Amino acid sequence: MAEPFDRKAARRAYKERRPRPGIYAVRERATGRAWAGSAPNLDTTQNGLWHTLNAGRHLDRDLQAAWTRLGEAAFEFVLLEVLEEDLSPWALKETLKTRQAEWARRLAEAPLTGP
Repeated sequence: MAEPFDRKAARRAYKERRPRPGIYAVRERATGRAWAGSAPNLDTTQNGLWHTLNAGRHLDRDLQAAWTRLGEAAFEFVLLEVLEEDLSPWALKETLKTRQAEWARRLAEAPLTGP
């Protein structure tokens, strides 16, 4: 028989989990065109990003225009790089900024292929 669900243990485990910082892309499925972004916690980024795009308030006008024209179903959230090392807040911010710029350059040169 299955063990009963321990709500307190689940809440404690949720609070103790470490965020996964890194680089992601919003990829247009049909063309592979992608926009790079970075986040201190990749696990919570997609929901907020999709909300911002659906509300028409994303700061990247090019991405927002494509989203508005094609709709949510035409895009996917892709993890590009997860930063594993433990960095100070300042170092993390700078590393994310540098890595995002590198990924943006790479994505501008060639579409992001894959499922």
